[in-house]
Amino acid sequence: MSGPGNWGPAGGSPWADPATPTEPGAPYAGPPPTVAPYAAPPAYGYPPPYAAVPPWGPPAPYGYPLPPRRPQRPGQVITAAVLAFAQAVVVLIASLYLWFFASIADVAVAEAGAPYSPTALNALANEGVTLAVVQLLSVVLLIGSGVWALNSRRRAAGLLLAGALAAQIVLAVYWAARLDSLIGGLGTEGTIAAFSLFFAVGPLVGLGMLLIGPGRHWFGRAAPA
Repeated sequence: MSGPGNWGPAGGSPWADPATPTEPGAPYAGPPPTVAPYAAPPAYGYPPPYAAVPPWGPPAPYGYPLPPRRPQRPGQVITAAVLAFAQAVVVLIASLYLWFFASIADVAVAEAGAPYSPTALNALANEGVTLAVVQLLSVVLLIGSGVWALNSRRRAAGLLLAGALAAQIVLAVYWAARLDSLIGGLGTEGTIAAFSLFFAVGPLVGLGMLLIGPGRHWFGRAAPA
């Protein structure tokens, strides 16, 4: 029994001291968890980038790949052929006029009162007819070579077009010399030069485009078209 001033049994009570274990075993760990722990808050900053967007356009065709594209014809070759066609039109008109005037040369000279003998008139008429035939043949050559150059890469096509244009330059020089021998010295030198330049400028430009730059390397560098 305890004394009058003390309550309870003698000695200390284990419930009175928190440090004194009451029963053997692991210490109290708190109530059991009832919810999942909170997740970590998201980090600050820009969101991660999206995946790459596929390019727009039609899908690639199935089967074998397309063959490589054929090389494009240079503009110099096309321009030279067009100039050959234009020269053919001009020479055709001039040849028809020449043929017409050669057929009536004797009548025209007689009405003008020029002192030409019948032999000289016949020579001029024959020369006019011959030149008209030659120029008509050159028209056929210009058209044929221009068409061939636009549809082929053969070296012969380029050489034929260059030869047709060079023939026009030769004809222009011939006309300049012939007209100067007929009507030269009468103040017509400027007219003769302008006439010859008119027939020579187109072939000169076309020939230069075939001999310089891409036009020179176009023919004969690939399989014939």
